[in-house]
Amino acid sequence: MKAIYKDKIIAESDKTVVVENNHYFPADSVKMEYLQKSGNDYTCAWKGLAHYYNVTVDGEVSEDAAWVYPEPSDAAKQIKGYFAFWKNVQVIK
Repeated sequence: MKAIYKDKIIAESDKTVVVENNHYFPADSVKMEYLQKSGNDYTCAWKGLAHYYNVTVDGEVSEDAAWVYPEPSDAAKQIKGYFAFWKNVQVIK
């Protein structure tokens, strides 16, 4: 799987975990130079607290287009530290 924004590969892995139709990428497969913490958080009723990141390529920003659960609930422990993407970031095979 690949996460792509503005023709740049942001993440690539054959070990994603799918939860609620989202592919979660292991942290070591994410090119963190394209991500910056946005300061926004979200609490999911069953997964816990997520931190959002802006994705920036060549000065173009997709706000809150990535998120991670650093300390998810026990029910979502398989995605601990994994990143998911949405908005303008394409996730494709």
